[in-house]
Amino acid sequence: MIYMKKDGEWLVGHLVEDVASVGALLREQWRLPRKQVHLLFQHKEVLLDGTPAAQLAEAKAGQEIRLRLCRPEPLGLAPVDEPADILYEDDHLLVANKPPGLLLHPTEPRHTRTLDHLIAGHFARTGVAAKVRHVHRLDQDTSGVVLYAKHALASALLDERLRERNISRTYIAFVHGMVKQDSGTISQPIGKDRHHPNRRRVSSNGDPAVTHYRVVERYAQASKLECRLETGRTHQIRVHLSHLGHPLLGDTLYGGKGGMISRQALHAAVLRFSHPFGERPMEVRSPLPDDLLRLEQTLRQAPMRR
Repeated sequence: MIYMKKDGEWLVGHLVEDVASVGALLREQWRLPRKQVHLLFQHKEVLLDGTPAAQLAEAKAGQEIRLRLCRPEPLGLAPVDEPADILYEDDHLLVANKPPGLLLHPTEPRHTRTLDHLIAGHFARTGVAAKVRHVHRLDQDTSGVVLYAKHALASALLDERLRERNISRTYIAFVHGMVKQDSGTISQPIGKDRHHPNRRRVSSNGDPAVTHYRVVERYAQASKLECRLETGRTHQIRVHLSHLGHPLLGDTLYGGKGGMISRQALHAAVLRFSHPFGERPMEVRSPLPDDLLRLEQTLRQAPMRR
């Protein structure tokens, strides 16, 4: 992908190679929806060296391309005037740090304070007139990094990277029991649990799911793991670690015990991806929140069994 910058309502860049069809470039390589591409050309909002281009137009490397993709649009939900923890931001994307217990997005009308609402508030305060678009999700009680796109082209490109597994997410998990293997891979399909609407389970009829794990530290009756997702199924880490016999501390839905912590002990710690405009490698980290730091300290103080 070429480097592009925002210029008012336009994205501006220079092509790095010859293009046989500008329309095909936008649809097939840059993954913009067909309807949106059609409207861009219809309204003369695709320019080559300042001149409106046709869908079938050829273009040469080095030519300037302009796309009117940053016109003001509604936020999509009421902004909350409360600071969000922003870990990284530029004209195209934003990475926020979600605290535990906060919903990522509203699922019912009564949900009026979610991370999406806080991002809407951040956009309103900083003059970003863009729809709030989260690229991936976290459970309500899981803390850590969440990626947002700030315009339609960034959203399309990041969604494609997520589908192609080119966005890497690393989690820190505290689990029951001492995990014996230093590292391993759990490759088990995950499907819905027909006996419980909110649960998922390992199922031969489920969707493929792969989780890689590595032991970071062992305690008397628990372990600290680093988990990397290859796929992104609902509750994937929670289901896979429970299936392994080591449910997350505090995860009562999947066999974990409460008492030491009031939520599942899971934190999205690192997000790695190539920036969609310029392909520079990105790594955004979120430190462990206070409740997991306290849990870690408690586990370290427990005497090891002989």
